[in-house]
Amino acid sequence: MQEKVSKQKVDFSKGPVWKCIIAQAIPLTVAQLVQLLYNVVDRIYIGHMGDGNSLALTGVGLTFPIVALVMAFSGLFGIGGVPLFSIERGSGNNEKAGRIMGNSFCLLLLASVVLTVVGYTFSRPILFAFGASEDSYVYANEYLRIYLIGTVFSMITTGMNGYINAQGFPRIGMLSTALGAIANIVLDPIFIFGFDMGVSGAALATIISQAISAIWVLHFLFGKKALIPLRRDNLCIDKEVTKETVKLGTSNFIMSGTNCLVQIVCNSTLQTYGGDIYVGIMTVASSVREIFSLPVTGIVNGAQPVVSFNYGAKEYVRVKKGINFNTLVGSIYTLVAWIVVVLFPKVWFDIFSDDVQMVDVGVTMLKIYFFGFVFMAFQFSGQSTFQALGDAKHSIFFSLLRKAIIVVPLTLILPRVGFGVAGVFMAEPISNVIGGLACFITMRMTVYKKIVREIKG
Repeated sequence: MQEKVSKQKVDFSKGPVWKCIIAQAIPLTVAQLVQLLYNVVDRIYIGHMGDGNSLALTGVGLTFPIVALVMAFSGLFGIGGVPLFSIERGSGNNEKAGRIMGNSFCLLLLASVVLTVVGYTFSRPILFAFGASEDSYVYANEYLRIYLIGTVFSMITTGMNGYINAQGFPRIGMLSTALGAIANIVLDPIFIFGFDMGVSGAALATIISQAISAIWVLHFLFGKKALIPLRRDNLCIDKEVTKETVKLGTSNFIMSGTNCLVQIVCNSTLQTYGGDIYVGIMTVASSVREIFSLPVTGIVNGAQPVVSFNYGAKEYVRVKKGINFNTLVGSIYTLVAWIVVVLFPKVWFDIFSDDVQMVDVGVTMLKIYFFGFVFMAFQFSGQSTFQALGDAKHSIFFSLLRKAIIVVPLTLILPRVGFGVAGVFMAEPISNVIGGLACFITMRMTVYKKIVREIKG
């Protein structure tokens, strides 16, 4: 009886689809919220350090592109393999699923070493290219040189945690990040204020927390509770598996990589047209956006293994229901979130800074930045569907469209044609509308139609 119950818990072809998605999404959302706390808590404490707090916040904000780049490689080699893993598990091919997971782990280790070395070697030119001034560089470099030590822990946690969720253990996946984030929340004030370490204390608290999360992830995946454990004989880099993983992971890589590119272009443009204070305002605006994006990303990420599993099992009716549920819930949530931010912008800005000048100017910029947030639901729904069904071509294209093709050019053009710094903040909502609708409509006209045809036989 116990074996039967356990099997049902991880069989995504049983029970209402929405319940399967919610069962995955709730702990995933909590896990992502906790993951976000790693950096957000740092920003909150740093933004309230006292004299010079806005400059310190600006300095930490300059490291965001590097953090995004680390996440990009985590997505490329880690998250990129999860849909393949889920499809193979749904098809009953556990041996190949195990090879996919082991391959991802090795790629993540290799990438973390390379990124750490490159980061230390070129930290100064990189930060100035990202929009640092002589004043803000001091804080950015202080934070970055400690943060880079934890690259391997961050990549293992982010890249491998998806394999826990894909096996039907979202609560374990939630704990992976919860343990680290709780440690970060506790250690931040101790190191920043108690030991008077400032920005360095925030970075040290973060890497200790990431190490705790990484240890938890590996303990589970190498342990006996995993349905498909991470075995030593699967710890090798396979050319064909890598090719397929990178093909799907490229979408995640481009999404994070283009986030990195956008942050670089935004910070350097803001430095030119507004100075350090506007780079700090973008740091806050990005942080608020990350917080409000969490629930909808939790839903689509929770749906992804469910949709992939049922696609592999040829349960096409359930695939269709999963896609529709994503779209409906995401649209309702993003609309409510948009209204909340527009009505109460100062409340969210005050969380990150007590600099009166920054808050006064930043409230207006935050309203501009969040305009049309509801259209992000369509981007998330379309993008996650392409990834879940293994449609790498469309997934990659729409990752590039919204950020690289729309946001970056607009960020460079709008300030130069009369909009000034406001033009930088306007680029995001314009891309939400154009990119979100294009992605969703294409998804409905391609893979969704294919699913409908399969249902009709």
